[in-house]
Amino acid sequence: MAITTTFQNTFKLNVLKGGHQFGGTATNTYKMALYTSSATIDATTTAYSATNEIAGTGYSAGGGTLTVNALPSAASTVYVDFVDLAWTTATFTARGTLLYDTTPDNGATANGAVASWDFGADKTVSAGTFTIVFPTADTSNAIIRLS
Repeated sequence: MAITTTFQNTFKLNVLKGGHQFGGTATNTYKMALYTSSATIDATTTAYSATNEIAGTGYSAGGGTLTVNALPSAASTVYVDFVDLAWTTATFTARGTLLYDTTPDNGATANGAVASWDFGADKTVSAGTFTIVFPTADTSNAIIRLS
């Protein structure tokens, strides 16, 4: 079992179909779900699944809703920035995460997988705050970049 840090194949296809909107007047709703080390998530994962999703205090199935902070561009690179996501008063262990779109457009996959990340090791929180900190929003570091 493993979680692979990658963009999912269906995301790449659905971007070309106009299935994922990250900004403007019709921004889709994106969520981030957390998974145990027993999860198998890779480039072929097509959609959110509750299989091997974590369970614990302060966490609800399906994960947390992301807020798009900015959709800027610089030179020939466009990138997405999300507001950091936190689960407060939390007690659980997570190995990785899946970013997915709950409101895709143009026939894109329902709850379509966008990208996944392996944390490199189990991360545990006990009666505290578990935060996903997104990287600096620029052309070299933003979590999603197209150039």
